[in-house]
Amino acid sequence: MKHYVVGYLKKTLRFFTAFLPVTANRRKTCTGCGSCCKLPTRCLFLRDRSDGTAYCAIYRFRPLNCRKYPRTREEWLTTKTCGYTFDDHHHPH
Repeated sequence: MKHYVVGYLKKTLRFFTAFLPVTANRRKTCTGCGSCCKLPTRCLFLRDRSDGTAYCAIYRFRPLNCRKYPRTREEWLTTKTCGYTFDDHHHPH
């Protein structure tokens, strides 16, 4: 139960921080694993493909918090499956 409460609190925080920019040190791209769409419960717009990847049924209209996940390293909850990474050695000019 505690896991879900924490998950929903983090999802609510991501909703409000979605208006902020993505950090400059985010690298790579989405791999379609669908893990972020299961935080803390499975999104009703998440669809599975036969090859094990997933896609969003409303991709063109998805909310900002979905578009920008993970916006920062601190928001990055899907480190084991996510295609994004964060370069801690990046120094913006």
